[in-house]
Amino acid sequence: METLPFGSITDVTGIRVGHFERVNRHWQTGTTVVFAPDGAAPGVDVRGGGPGTRETEAIAQENLVQRVHAICLSGGSAFGLSAADGVMALLEDRGLGVPVGDAGVVPVVPAAVIFDLGRGGAGRYRPTPDFGERALRNARVRQKRWGAVGAAAGARAGGIQGGVGTASTSVLVNGVSLRVGALAVVNAAGSTTDPTTGLPWETAGLRLKRPIRDERRTLERLRLAPAAPSLNTTIGVVATDASLSKSEVAKMAAVAHDGLARAIRPAHSMFDGDTVFGLATGVHPMPNDEGSFGDVASRAGILNQLLVAGADMFAAACTHAVLSARSHGDVPGYFDVCASIDPFGR
Repeated sequence: METLPFGSITDVTGIRVGHFERVNRHWQTGTTVVFAPDGAAPGVDVRGGGPGTRETEAIAQENLVQRVHAICLSGGSAFGLSAADGVMALLEDRGLGVPVGDAGVVPVVPAAVIFDLGRGGAGRYRPTPDFGERALRNARVRQKRWGAVGAAAGARAGGIQGGVGTASTSVLVNGVSLRVGALAVVNAAGSTTDPTTGLPWETAGLRLKRPIRDERRTLERLRLAPAAPSLNTTIGVVATDASLSKSEVAKMAAVAHDGLARAIRPAHSMFDGDTVFGLATGVHPMPNDEGSFGDVASRAGILNQLLVAGADMFAAACTHAVLSARSHGDVPGYFDVCASIDPFGR
């Protein structure tokens, strides 16, 4: 599914992605790391009623930390937050973090988790610091592994296999192409598909025909099937290579939730931990003047274009997550159910 026309968050200059998962008779979980080796201005917005997060206060716009080098996304519910310890340790070995004088550096690793406990058979099989370290070591610019990998190895979405997906686009400003990308780990209590068509709520520009009637009925049965009570979550990152302030990055993360809500319905419930981080690698400068109201070439006007792109790309990343996921265990992937659909729209 890598050839679908989504693009990747790694198209944003300065961003890499790595996954590590363990899937077997006992395990169905993993970790994904978004790595910015040269650092990036951070932001975050938490909308779900049951979030599991780490270091969100440290990167709040009014607080001290101005740049981070990695975001850790993991399975394992609150236990999975320990995966960030492994990311932190490896960043320290590489000298990446907040300088603290003779003591070296303290890496700040914001993290969020999804609930996947017991989906491989036993609730005690969950990510450890080793998962985070391995995911960071696997980080690369040309990441080709998407779907039920990394943090989404045990993900579910409306009765089918969840996944980790990605998308990117460009915003052209004064002859400079600003990249905006997103990565989403979809483990949603809500559904990613429209019950009337059987297609994803957000088709992300794909020319998909409707699945046949029996396939649509199967999707609906899976969506409505009783499930054991669990916490669910969609978490992710929206990134740009524009030079944004922390408050602007936080706004980008906030608006990305609009894309989440378009692609997953319902979203932001008491049983979701929906959390979106933002990163700005700062490769391309932004104008300092605010300009007049409605001036698209002003800083505010350019920022608004980036916000719109961020929401669009997060919605597309949620779609890519589900379309690229292959089944692990007892739930089918989207194309396992809708075998009649040609994903290339031919």
